[in-house]
Amino acid sequence: MLAAELIDPMLPALKPTDLVGQALAWMEEHRVGQLILTDQGDYRGIVSEELLMDVADDERPLRDVMCLFEQIFVNEEQHMLEVLGLAIQHQMQVIAVIGEGREFSGTISVNELLKKFAQDLGVQEVGAILILNMNERDYSMAEVSRLIESNNVKIISSYFSSAAFGMPDRSRLTLKLNRRDITPVISTLERFGYRIEAAFANAPVESIDQERLDLLLRYLNT
Repeated sequence: MLAAELIDPMLPALKPTDLVGQALAWMEEHRVGQLILTDQGDYRGIVSEELLMDVADDERPLRDVMCLFEQIFVNEEQHMLEVLGLAIQHQMQVIAVIGEGREFSGTISVNELLKKFAQDLGVQEVGAILILNMNERDYSMAEVSRLIESNNVKIISSYFSSAAFGMPDRSRLTLKLNRRDITPVISTLERFGYRIEAAFANAPVESIDQERLDLLLRYLNT
């Protein structure tokens, strides 16, 4: 999803002639702590509730108030992950979207952006979550996918987290799967040398050791 598709049409843009009290009222109405300031269609920065609360005169125009993030915005064609990364880096609640001619296109609510990101990750889908611990040089999504799909299980979403510097064997691959019972998946992955750090599922997850013990007991009873 691109930035232009993430614009929230309900969020207003402030003007330099708007008053501090009016800006605070709009922030309260829309439950945000920041709003975009524009001047004749051009992006000028972000007005913060925290800074406005320190202004003694509610009738003071916003042109006299300090703005934040004057040089921080996204283009209409930037991907959702780029927008999210920028928001997290600068701890922003809203982000301005700028068009090809550098005109202001609209505002992205970071709160709504996080909801859309969670939906794209499939967090609302029923299924297990599996975390693999691995050496970064051994990471191959193609191989992991092949092993998991050999059990008729699909990967809904995945996230690879690189290890801290000097700890190459502590990288993590987090997988959201489309099945609750992932005991066969765990058995397959462990058989091919993958280390399972954690598994979260609505159905009980048995270890490969328990499975081997059950097979041994059945063999001895025959």
